[in-house]
Amino acid sequence: MTPPMAAMATRMSFFMPTILRFVPPDTSSGCDNGAMSTPSAYGDARRALAEWRSRYPGNPYDTEGHLDLVNARYLEPRRLAEVRRSAGDFGKVVAGPLGAAVAGYQSRPPELIKYDGAGNPQERIVFDEAYHEAGRYVWASGLLQHAAAAGASFEQANLFYLASFEGEMGHMCAATCTTGMVRVLRRHSPDLAAQFVPHLTASDYDTAIRGAQFLTEVQGGSDVGAIAATATERGAAYQIDGEKWFCSVADADQFLLLARPAGAAGGTAGLACFLVPRMVAGEPNGFSVRRLKDKLGTTSMASGEIDFTAAEAHLVGDLGAGFKIMVTAMLNTSRWLNAIGDLGIMRRAYLEAANYAAVRHAFGKRIADFPVVRLQLAQIKAEWLAALHSTWELTALDEAVDLAAMGAGEVSSADFGLHRYLVNANKLGCSLAATGVVRQAIEILGGNGAIEDFSVLPRLLRDAVVYEQWEGTHNVLTAQVLRDMGRLGLAGTVVDRTATILKGVAEQDLGLLADRAQSQLEELAGLVARCIEDPGFGALHFRGQLERLLRLHQIALLLQSAEENGEDVHADELAAAAALLLGLHVEAGYRPEEDVQYATIVDALVAADV
Repeated sequence: MTPPMAAMATRMSFFMPTILRFVPPDTSSGCDNGAMSTPSAYGDARRALAEWRSRYPGNPYDTEGHLDLVNARYLEPRRLAEVRRSAGDFGKVVAGPLGAAVAGYQSRPPELIKYDGAGNPQERIVFDEAYHEAGRYVWASGLLQHAAAAGASFEQANLFYLASFEGEMGHMCAATCTTGMVRVLRRHSPDLAAQFVPHLTASDYDTAIRGAQFLTEVQGGSDVGAIAATATERGAAYQIDGEKWFCSVADADQFLLLARPAGAAGGTAGLACFLVPRMVAGEPNGFSVRRLKDKLGTTSMASGEIDFTAAEAHLVGDLGAGFKIMVTAMLNTSRWLNAIGDLGIMRRAYLEAANYAAVRHAFGKRIADFPVVRLQLAQIKAEWLAALHSTWELTALDEAVDLAAMGAGEVSSADFGLHRYLVNANKLGCSLAATGVVRQAIEILGGNGAIEDFSVLPRLLRDAVVYEQWEGTHNVLTAQVLRDMGRLGLAGTVVDRTATILKGVAEQDLGLLADRAQSQLEELAGLVARCIEDPGFGALHFRGQLERLLRLHQIALLLQSAEENGEDVHADELAAAAALLLGLHVEAGYRPEEDVQYATIVDALVAADV
């Protein structure tokens, strides 16, 4: 590709749609890029498939130029070097033994063992040995070690991202819940933290303990205030009675849950947070697993229904603070890490689809040379780049908030508000994007994309759909953001931050695109204000406005990064991603068929890959 700063005349045409007749590029000759000549026999076609598999990098981190750019933006040199080293080492594991282990147990789900041979209660969950092998690789990476103290969010994010190339795999939920539990304990119960955090953050999978969070009850779901489980004081401890309907990581060693103490108020105000050990004195601690859930995705991870009867529990934090504790320390952590999981899924889907398109031939040429396939690949890459930038901004905010919660730093009210907005909006945007991205990738592979043992894509799709439901559905997250904007005045914070980034884009050609985005932001700010002022209007229309608002923020971040990295080979891709997303998803009047530069934008995103 032409160096970005030397191509201003070319790049400038990205940003001012020209109402001219669209002239498709000449693809009759295809492009070389090291691809095979047109296959003419079965042998050639099978060699093409072998080439496709060989194109997957032996170390995904080595090909993550954009990831390195965002890491460099937020990390000082010494810390950046350490992240590069640890992520590079883990990247080789992900592409090698971890990926092989995960593929080995997908058809063998966990099994619930309720009694031993003598009829004694066990409540034990048994996994295929390859499941534990995969867990050893993930824990050995240091992913959980970095949760022990605040200030290592980027270290966790890079490792979590790479591990997610294999999908949820049954371990990423456990890593997420354990990280959230660690944060709950070290922020709110120092005594319990001293007892449990060293074991929760150990890097030896076989000796480490894992955490889980059990909120959902059959009558409640997202309506947390409807929780009916009770907590009764028993000396220095409590006993928990009730049931939890959706208990992921049902094999965990420690359960974090909400219950209502005797005499407490109704709704969320009366809930307290408790830590419940799985075993007490070598016996199951007053719990019984009714059954394991047969889920659409994340099938190798044990989710079940659990009844508690006089289960011994430790109070975490103050009695009336349970809901706040669970949201700020546990759910916000989960929503941040869920978005990173979606990000890894999107990147893996792009690698599978782009590499396949580069070697697969149909009708006499590579499918990568068909404009519609190039467009699909460009859309996938643009979504991934947008999610990468918003999620890494959220990671910086997550780290600052975690440090502040531990008394190790301060967060401005604007940054705190942006974190509160972005942790919810970004989870919504990333999970929606991930499902669409994987579907696009499957379509590029055609019928092969639907074959379970042909590629990782079917598993990624199922896991992405589950990610959409975890830690708040889209409608719940939308309602939360709308409440926050009205109650805490976050709309001004979000709009002002996005506008400030756009106004800071000074380079002439990028500035033209920033102006287009700014115009859309001003219109959208009025609609958001109406949603806040008119509850009926907001209930019906805010979700669409929220999705556009997040995209505008992502576009602003892409343009900012393109300007900051103007001499880098990736800057053109960042600018093209911003242009594509703005036209297709934000500007109501944009007509790609009337934009003579549409093919140029698409090509800028994918030419280096196919």
